[in-house]
Amino acid sequence: MRKAILYILLAALALSSCSIKKRVERADKKFAIGEYYAAADIYKQCYSRLKSKQDRELKAHVAFRQGECYRILNNTRASTAYQNAIKLKYQDSIVYLHGAQALHYQGKYKEAQKLYEQYLQYDSASYVARAGYAACVRMADMKKQPGRYKVTLSKDFNYRNSSNFAPQFVDEDASVLMFTSNRQVTKSKKKQKRASNITGQQVFQLFQSRKNAAGQWEDIKQPEGLYSPESDQEQAAQSNDSTQQSGKTGGAAEMGVCCFTQDGKTMYFTYSKAMNGQDQGTKIMCSQRASGEWGDPQEVRLFQDSTISVAHPSLCPTGDTLYFVSDAPGGMGGKDIWFVELDGNNWGVPQNMGPQINTTADEMFPTAHPDGSLYFSSNGHPGYGGLDIFHAVRDTARHDSVKWLLVNMAEPINSQGDDFGMTFEGKSQNGYMSSNRGDKKGIDRIYRFELPELVYLLEGSITDNLGEQLSDAALRIVGNDGTNTKVQVRRDGTFKVQLKKDVKYAMLATCRGYLNQRQTLTTEGLRDSKTFEEHFQLASISRPVGVENIFYEFGKWDLTPESEQGLQALVKMLNDNPNITIELAAHTDMQGDEGFNQTLSEKRAQSVCAYLVAHGIARDRLTPKGYGESMPYVADKRLSEKYTFIPKGQALDPAFIQSLPEKQQEICNQINRRTEFKVLKTTYGMY
Repeated sequence: MRKAILYILLAALALSSCSIKKRVERADKKFAIGEYYAAADIYKQCYSRLKSKQDRELKAHVAFRQGECYRILNNTRASTAYQNAIKLKYQDSIVYLHGAQALHYQGKYKEAQKLYEQYLQYDSASYVARAGYAACVRMADMKKQPGRYKVTLSKDFNYRNSSNFAPQFVDEDASVLMFTSNRQVTKSKKKQKRASNITGQQVFQLFQSRKNAAGQWEDIKQPEGLYSPESDQEQAAQSNDSTQQSGKTGGAAEMGVCCFTQDGKTMYFTYSKAMNGQDQGTKIMCSQRASGEWGDPQEVRLFQDSTISVAHPSLCPTGDTLYFVSDAPGGMGGKDIWFVELDGNNWGVPQNMGPQINTTADEMFPTAHPDGSLYFSSNGHPGYGGLDIFHAVRDTARHDSVKWLLVNMAEPINSQGDDFGMTFEGKSQNGYMSSNRGDKKGIDRIYRFELPELVYLLEGSITDNLGEQLSDAALRIVGNDGTNTKVQVRRDGTFKVQLKKDVKYAMLATCRGYLNQRQTLTTEGLRDSKTFEEHFQLASISRPVGVENIFYEFGKWDLTPESEQGLQALVKMLNDNPNITIELAAHTDMQGDEGFNQTLSEKRAQSVCAYLVAHGIARDRLTPKGYGESMPYVADKRLSEKYTFIPKGQALDPAFIQSLPEKQQEICNQINRRTEFKVLKTTYGMY
């Protein structure tokens, strides 16, 4: 009896094992014809029933294929499936690369970095692996350098849990927008067509929206002429026959990712139709618009081999070059961007964009900008994860061949998800794009992007050296672009001026009865808007002016290193005013011997003059003078406000100082120890 039971159990296990293998074979067939969603579901069921020891090799195969399906479908479970395949010792090293890419897509950069390293041990020359590894290593720095674009989720085109992507303006004035969506057309859920075995989603079709007089998007509907009336679509949706086609191209066919000629009268779009439940690849179709309706689409034959899939068309502004995506033989691997030029009335021979644009991974969704540059998405070049948008500009410095300079558009245009399908409002840098960022289900949504105008402002004030406003002052601004502007300050001595991008400016603040002051600034190389603040303090021609931050060794005339800033300010003032001569005066406090203080002040004045001469100031413009303790400082308004115990107009003489507490005496002595200059002549070198 026990033997019989044992035989029955063994037979059941054998049948079960045979059944699982057949199911795996069925999943493999679906995978081969591109039915990734259906295949993933079968692989998932088989994986849990396979034993890690007895069926290790088959289970590793199932885990890897699960990962492949999930990766293609943008499902975050891909990384777990690849990890399972690695644990089960899946033999093909590609599992490390795809596992790294799946982790990269989830923003798990350190974990992805390790798998990239492992793959590079097998294929050290892989550009995609090296690019992914480099991006993970530099990710912290990349995130610290975001772009200037502002990106916001569009409220106009997204609908519930449907995917919406690849927006494209129909006309030059950007008043009509076409986009791809799998939103439900019919109102009845019962009549909704079952999800695709390829993507697990509803059929993708084209929709359009138009701006009203108030500039608002409204009236989202399918473009007239391409689709049959709703009643016909409902009939097609109820049919289980995948070959059923209703209207011109409606029914089970999928349509999307379009582009238009500048006049908006010709449209190229991607078209796909399953036959007998199998993916037949994609084509590019062309339709002409007349009387508000799109005419019968005609296939655009780009390759002689009709089985080669082509998709994602994008026209250059002149309409004589068509960019598109294909996995045709002769490419770099994966999906590549190709282009074809118009030869008379027909398209010529397709050409691959080459290794500067394409990698062994996927490059898709090209967009030709009116300025001649190209935008496209790639998961092969260094990026944040998934598809990143890149900007390719022709290198005009090279005349021998066409070279493209590639730049990752950075955050917030890019994210760790898929970012793709840009369209621009005319020649501007504003428009719409699509992304599945932050969505666990991988649902694509349309986003608005805008590049804020760079604004550079110069604002500040012109006062005297005591901080009093100079209402009759002026600022002369000269730029290396030819700008020459004189700005009169406001009554309060302030000014505000708008500057230009990439210009070097020289500024000269002037006022009658005061010395000039120069400053420079530049807007060259700035990536963000900026407000410059410049506050000019002009020295009086008619009264002594204190020189800040001049320090000497105690009881000596040697200048200390801390004096450098004050001395350089004095050099600058003399260079800004080349026609003046000055008396350079040094003063001491009342402490110590009067004769010693007199000698000390003279030598200190001479030390400052010697420094100025050593730094290019003509000696005959300088008159050193030592006053010792003979000229106590007379308090002005600013000093009185700073030290409330000193009345305005009070001379800091011995009688006043000795009447104060010890701490206040030291403050007054420090004020008396000063270096000043006064203007002697304003016509030096003029005659």
